[in-house]
Amino acid sequence: MSENGKIRTIVATDCGSTTTKAILIKLIDGEYRLVVRGEAPTTVEAPFEDVTRGVLNAVREVEELSGHTILDGETFIHPSEGDRGVDLYLSTSSAGGGLQMMVAGVVKSMTAESAERAALGAGAIVMDVLASNDGRLPHEQIERIRHLRPDMILLSGGIDGGTVTHVVELGQVVAAADPKPRLGMGYNLPVIYAGNVNARGEVDDLLKEKTALSMVDNLRPVLERENLGPAREEIHELFMEHVMAQAPGYNKLMGWTDSPIMPTPGAVGSIMETIAERRGIEVVGVDIGGATTDIFSVFQHTFNRTVSANLGMSYSVSNVLAEAGIENVMRWVPFKLPELAVRNRIKNKMIRPTTVPQSLEDLKIEQAIAREALRLAFIQHKSFAVGLKGVQQERTISEAFSQSSSGETLVNMMDLDILVGSGGVLSHAPRRQQAALMMIDAFLPEGITQLAVDSIFMMPQLGVLAAVHEKAATEVFEKDCLIYLGTLVAPVGTSQEGKPCLKIETTLPNGTVVNDDIPFGEMVVYPLGVDESVKAKLTPAKGFNLGEGAGKPLECTLTGGVVGLMVDTRGRPFELPTDEHKRVEKLEKWAKAFDAYPA
Repeated sequence: MSENGKIRTIVATDCGSTTTKAILIKLIDGEYRLVVRGEAPTTVEAPFEDVTRGVLNAVREVEELSGHTILDGETFIHPSEGDRGVDLYLSTSSAGGGLQMMVAGVVKSMTAESAERAALGAGAIVMDVLASNDGRLPHEQIERIRHLRPDMILLSGGIDGGTVTHVVELGQVVAAADPKPRLGMGYNLPVIYAGNVNARGEVDDLLKEKTALSMVDNLRPVLERENLGPAREEIHELFMEHVMAQAPGYNKLMGWTDSPIMPTPGAVGSIMETIAERRGIEVVGVDIGGATTDIFSVFQHTFNRTVSANLGMSYSVSNVLAEAGIENVMRWVPFKLPELAVRNRIKNKMIRPTTVPQSLEDLKIEQAIAREALRLAFIQHKSFAVGLKGVQQERTISEAFSQSSSGETLVNMMDLDILVGSGGVLSHAPRRQQAALMMIDAFLPEGITQLAVDSIFMMPQLGVLAAVHEKAATEVFEKDCLIYLGTLVAPVGTSQEGKPCLKIETTLPNGTVVNDDIPFGEMVVYPLGVDESVKAKLTPAKGFNLGEGAGKPLECTLTGGVVGLMVDTRGRPFELPTDEHKRVEKLEKWAKAFDAYPA
């Protein structure tokens, strides 16, 4: 650990379902920087059935690329001295399908939703939500638990001191199902009880013999307040103790790490929360994978995560088509193409999930699908990231049972400071301009928003590091993880094409004076590089708003990036032309403005 006990060398790994990734971070001239990254196939399945093989292979690649010796045989060298050893080794994991949970609550739109938020925030995939008012008979709920075989069940319901009947009935359903865990038959299924404290005795009598039961503070001690922290922490603990311990080689890996292993999505959420708190900003992040799309947000100091388990770019790509509809995918394709041709290309991607687009046409179709996957996942996220139910008015239990929808969404795009994209289709787009366009079209940011992508998807490793060494995690996140694409200016409002929309006045770093009136329906990009910023005066036309009110001017500092300073006057809400010829013409024009597909 060298002088003053300072941590100088850090290695972190992320064991994904297909690839294990390792990063080496060093203290260089007083700040933490990423040195190198290595990867190897994950070895949790046959023939190896030992996750540590993949970890060692990824770390050996880091050794070869950096010239820094980390291992002595199969042992991490502690502490570091010069070009030998590490001071901190950490890991995250989603190998073996990640953490799969069921949650149960008395009222679907209240305690059951709080339970789902707690599970998602801890990095779980929620397989199903049971509630007393979900319309299923007890025998159907019992059958569902037996059929799904989750890794863990979170049981909640009732405010402290309230009625115990309903939550005890849910406990009886779980007890009758006598659930068996997905991995390893030699232990009882973990069940966390986070409901009305008055029901603890009865729940204990029902479940202590049949499950590994643990009790934590109530998720909704009173209607006005959610208390998700204790349940999330318990989920992490039990994930390590029960679920991970059953996966081949994890006990050995747990013996190597200097801090508990975290589920990958929980770690990504952790770095998002850390950055939002440190910088005092509102954040939305997305990770679009082959099978799922995860969206994370921090608004009003409240962290939310959703998993769209059927919206992905390879294994689930046909599902994106089914959910969005062929018309919604086709509307983003900037050329005429028979519907059948698009369907066939999408089916081919599902059959051969590891292929990459072979032509520019294929690439544009893939990016059209990505827009829809992101758009649908974000709609789902907004409907979930809401204020609490049952807060404003007194309710009888019958009214609470009949309640169907949530409060107002917390996601306010006008307040959003930064939008971060990651996952293959965004992080590895052939040009950063394409990633920027996909994110703008899918999320439709409002007002002034910074855009960034995760360069090589190291957010999981930085998330687990944030829990142990916040300074190192945030410095690497800011300097090496994020690639800033630039700032987007998008007035809210709508008008006719060509009518006035926005006046922009600024002087660019190269000395160019900008004094432009940008009409409605355009996209414009000004050269403004990474680490460059300008002071600008933005005046929206009557009926358009940049956050100060309709038609009110705004003076602000705008920062640049790889793409530049982007202006979108296509209006919010945004509508594509319905006429096919005009739609194709517009898509081509906007792509050209961004130089997204140079000839």
